[in-house]
Amino acid sequence: MQMWYTLLLSLLLLMLGAASPARADLLETLLMPGELIEGHAEYETDCDQCHESFSKKSQRHLCLDCHEAVAADITAHTGYHGQLANADTVTCHTCHTDHKGRDADIVQFNASSFDHTQTDFVLKGKHSAVACRSCHQPDEKFRDAADQCIDCHKDTDPHQGNLGEACADCHTESSWQETEFDHDKTDFPLKDKHQETNCSSCHPDDQYEAVSSRCVSCHLVNDIHAGKRGDKCEDCHSTQGWDKSRFDHDTATDFKLEGAHSKVSCEQCHRDPVYDKAPPDTCIGCHKNDDRHNGRNGKKCNDCHTANNWSRIRFDHDSATDFPLNGKHADARCESCHKGELSQQLEGTCISCHRGEDVHAGQLGTQCEQCHNETAFSASIRFDHDLSKFPLIGQHAVVSCDECHPGQTFKDTALACISCHKDDDSHKAALGTECGSCHTPNDWALWRFDHNSQTRFDLDGKHEGLACQACHSKPAVNGVEQQRSCDSCHRGDDVHAGGFGRNCERCHSTESFSDSQKLSHKVRSATDTWATGSQDNEL
Repeated sequence: MQMWYTLLLSLLLLMLGAASPARADLLETLLMPGELIEGHAEYETDCDQCHESFSKKSQRHLCLDCHEAVAADITAHTGYHGQLANADTVTCHTCHTDHKGRDADIVQFNASSFDHTQTDFVLKGKHSAVACRSCHQPDEKFRDAADQCIDCHKDTDPHQGNLGEACADCHTESSWQETEFDHDKTDFPLKDKHQETNCSSCHPDDQYEAVSSRCVSCHLVNDIHAGKRGDKCEDCHSTQGWDKSRFDHDTATDFKLEGAHSKVSCEQCHRDPVYDKAPPDTCIGCHKNDDRHNGRNGKKCNDCHTANNWSRIRFDHDSATDFPLNGKHADARCESCHKGELSQQLEGTCISCHRGEDVHAGQLGTQCEQCHNETAFSASIRFDHDLSKFPLIGQHAVVSCDECHPGQTFKDTALACISCHKDDDSHKAALGTECGSCHTPNDWALWRFDHNSQTRFDLDGKHEGLACQACHSKPAVNGVEQQRSCDSCHRGDDVHAGGFGRNCERCHSTESFSDSQKLSHKVRSATDTWATGSQDNEL
């Protein structure tokens, strides 16, 4: 059967081949594997535009004959197609097939995954983060995008075209502010502070020609000398900074700049008029306003101080006086002790200086050194509390002094536990104020009270193990006084409503209310008789 189809098809082809060209087109249409894409639709009835009979190799040059721009890229090895590894041999239909229908996308371009390094414009610096549509307009082919800086950045050119269109001569893709222009190749190499200066600081209005290279042309407004030192700034100053002067004060004057003087600015000593009249070469000539002694110690500052630092003095208090400066005294300022003239003799006792700081209000006398030393008032206190009326044992041994002595007058401190621990009393004074009867200084939870031996009420039966506040519920500031009768605690539990009197123990035990004692009928009768009479009698 297949043979007959083959013969029939062959006859049809012979007939059409011998017929008119129109019939040949009809045959090609019948043999076409599918509709062409929209861009090639006009060639659907003219197969010869893209195909040569019996020659697939010819299809490549037919494609390139139409797509001349792509052919030019391949020839010059530029653009995307020209940089393909097999650009000279690969056939177009390897990537771009046709006959897929009008709506088919035979380009299969994915902007998000496209490798731009395969083009003539590699995305570097800021360009790598720019959206595709910033450079590729919707109605233009990707290959037609501009590749010159000025094409995209003309509207943002701060030079407004005055420097030409070759932006890449100075700028890079990293940032407009990062320039590659080598100023050192000009007549004015940029050194030190000039390297940090913006171009516009020296080239206002993008004026780059005929710019003066003299210091005074730019820095006239910064001239603190107001022109009195001429216009050759470079004689004293350098490009490292205005304060980096070339002027050698040590050789050019009679006053060497030593210690802290070598770090001060010229204007701190040479004020008004600048340099014309230098201050006296004595310390007090410049530092009169800095004299913390207010003239009390004279004008010879260098007797004690050096040019390195005011706080570093030459005066040795330990060897020159009878009062060595130890501990905190070594860090004290002179005027802390010497309120008046230095020649004034001081007592040398602790209380003479620290009377106003005596937190004990004089209660412990004036011999501060018996407990304290120069290290610190609160450090290394030599007082032995165990020699007082209140030895520190247990938890008291680790408590800070101000926990019990907030006012630090000490003698006013009460010795009773409740005086300090009133707020800690979980019994709310229901067990009195003699905390030491049960507790020890070791821990609140370590209590030693024996109710059976220390009171007249044994805790047995259900009473054993009861919390203290179960019976002791009212404050007992003046001492614990608790009724021993059952009725005093269990009146509310009396199911007899007082009918059997108040001596519950005649019938009940401390084991349980329901475990009543067995009484004879005679006793019960007597009890009933008693119950109807006076309830204050006892059996």
